[in-house]
Amino acid sequence: MNPGYTRGFLLCNYNSKVLGDENMRKEEGSKSDNGFGEDQKPRSRRQRMIDLISLLSIPVLAVIAYFAGWLSPENWVDLADQVHQTFIVDERWKWLLNGLGNTLAMTALSLVIGVVIGIILAIIRVSHDSGHRMGVFNTLAEAYITVIRGTPVVVQIMIWYFIIFASAPGMSKLAIASIAFGVNSGAYVAEIFRAGITSLDKGQMEAGRSLGFTYSQTMRLIILPQALKNTLPTLFNEFIALLKETSVSGYIAFTDLTRAGQNIRTATLSPLPLFGVALIYLAVVMILTKAMRKLERRLDHNDKR
Repeated sequence: MNPGYTRGFLLCNYNSKVLGDENMRKEEGSKSDNGFGEDQKPRSRRQRMIDLISLLSIPVLAVIAYFAGWLSPENWVDLADQVHQTFIVDERWKWLLNGLGNTLAMTALSLVIGVVIGIILAIIRVSHDSGHRMGVFNTLAEAYITVIRGTPVVVQIMIWYFIIFASAPGMSKLAIASIAFGVNSGAYVAEIFRAGITSLDKGQMEAGRSLGFTYSQTMRLIILPQALKNTLPTLFNEFIALLKETSVSGYIAFTDLTRAGQNIRTATLSPLPLFGVALIYLAVVMILTKAMRKLERRLDHNDKR
């Protein structure tokens, strides 16, 4: 990039900072430091009520379990024996471990594909709305989003496996499932990015163009970085939703976490594997949610600098 472009990029970022100073000053009064150098928003009344209900539910469930006899030593011994027979014998716990690895790999690949497709579609639609002649590209983008969002993901993955890739027997099920879920996710990511781009002040584009940037340079160097930062929390939510959606990949006989649990249930005739699968999904989602909240606090803290 030549010096003129560098100066223009810095000036555009400066204009963005000036435009956001007033909003940042308003937010400063409603935020407090959490003691770790990160700003934390005060907890809402609804969130405090949810926390209170969650705390009260623990002793209530304990009382119900006590009177139902679930806490008796005999039941605990029987449960421990069932767990041993279900997961430890024949090392069936490794089935869940391998299934979890396949699920995480499929989710990550699908998200990458979805983000790439989503950015391209978002640029096409935003460019069309801004007056640029996108013609057939915008029509195809709208049709793609409408069809993908209007049909079940289970049907889509079966179409990919049994029809589109039916003549490619050497292609792995992981690749087919990742493509199917990535194409599905791309329609939703496109709307996320489009909302993030349109939420930016129109002066960003005008400032970039007035300083010598072309439309593509302004979009690539000024608009998209800010839109990506604004949409990161929403993309995290899409990642969590995608993680749970991949549980239907068993329809093409791919051994993900859910399929592994089902295989153990078939071998042992025990319901414990399904509860184990649910707990693993819950643990992964809770970890991702905590990471998302930490990222949001860090982004809020960086915005105030």
